Amino acid sequence: MAGGLLARPHAAAAQQARVYRVGVVLQGGPYSGAVDGLRKGLGELGLEEGKQLILHVRDGKGDLKAVEQAAGDLEREKVDLIYAVSSSVTRAVKQATKTVPIVFYAGTDPVAFGLVESFRKPGGRLTGIYGRLPDLTAKRLELLKEMVPRVRRVVMFYNPDNPVAEGGMKVARDAARQLKVELLERRVASVEELRAGMRALRAGEADAYLSGADAMVVSQTAFIIDTARAKKLPTMFTELDGVVKGGLASYGVSYYAMGRLSARYVQRILLGANPGDLPVEQVDKLDFVINLKTARALGLTIPQPLLLRADEVIQ
Repeated sequence: MAGGLLARPHAAAAQQARVYRVGVVLQGGPYSGAVDGLRKGLGELGLEEGKQLILHVRDGKGDLKAVEQAAGDLEREKVDLIYAVSSSVTRAVKQATKTVPIVFYAGTDPVAFGLVESFRKPGGRLTGIYGRLPDLTAKRLELLKEMVPRVRRVVMFYNPDNPVAEGGMKVARDAARQLKVELLERRVASVEELRAGMRALRAGEADAYLSGADAMVVSQTAFIIDTARAKKLPTMFTELDGVVKGGLASYGVSYYAMGRLSARYVQRILLGANPGDLPVEQVDKLDFVINLKTARALGLTIPQPLLLRADEVIQ
C-alpha cells in the first residue's frame, strides 16, 4: 500500500504553483508531536510548509466543543483538507463538517467507532491511520504492576461521556480484577475537573497513575506529570512524550510517527485522490519506554528483565 501511496513522487513538484491549505485539529499536549511528524512527512513528499503548504493548526485544549467550532470554521474558510488527531477529535470534526476531506489518526477501531465503513474501503470522506490504543490498557496495567510490584491501588481519570474512554475503562476493570489491583475511577467532564481531581489526591490514596484512552486527559499530560511527581506517584502513559517529560513509563505508538505516516494520505488527497478509496492503515509498531531517572527519583528498582524488554530506556 505504501508503494501505491507514493506512486506519484514528482506530482507535488509539478504543482508548485498551488499552495494547499490544511487544517489540523487536536487536543494539545503530546498530540502536538503528530503535527511535527506531519510537517516532516509532507516535507519529504515535496510539500514544504510556507511554500507549497500552509498548516492551520487549531488546539482544542481538551474541549471537544472547541474542536467542533474549529472544524466548522476551517471548512467555512475552505481549507483543502483537515487532519484530525485522536478518535474523539475525528468524530467531532466529522460531525461538525459536511464536505471537507478528513485524514485521521485514531487509537480506536475506526470501523466500530463509525468513522469509516471498512478498513479496505473506507467510503465517504475519511481515511487515515489506526493505532489500536484502547486495546493496550490491560497491557499497560500489567507492565505497571511488573515495574512496581507493591502497587495495589491505581487511579485513572476519564470522561464517561466519551465512548472511547468508557471502552478503555471496561478493559482496565477486567485487567485490574485479574491482577488483583483496585482501580480508583475518577470521572471528570472537563479539564478543570481533571486538574482539581489530580490536586485532590491524598497521600496514600493511590499507589500509581494509569493514563487511559481519553484525549482530554492525554492533553493534560504535562500537568499530570508535575502533579504526580509532587505526590510521588509512578505513572504509566499511552505515548513516548509523557516519558520524555518525566513520566515513569509508556506503552503505545509514537504520535510523531503517526503524523509522519499520515502525510502520505494528506499528499494523495491534496493531489486528487478520493479518501474513501484509500485503505486505512493499521499500525503494529508499539514502543515500551522506561524513564530510569524518574524511577530513581521514586526510589524504584526496575527489574532487569523488564529493562531488557523495553524498546527504549531513558537514563
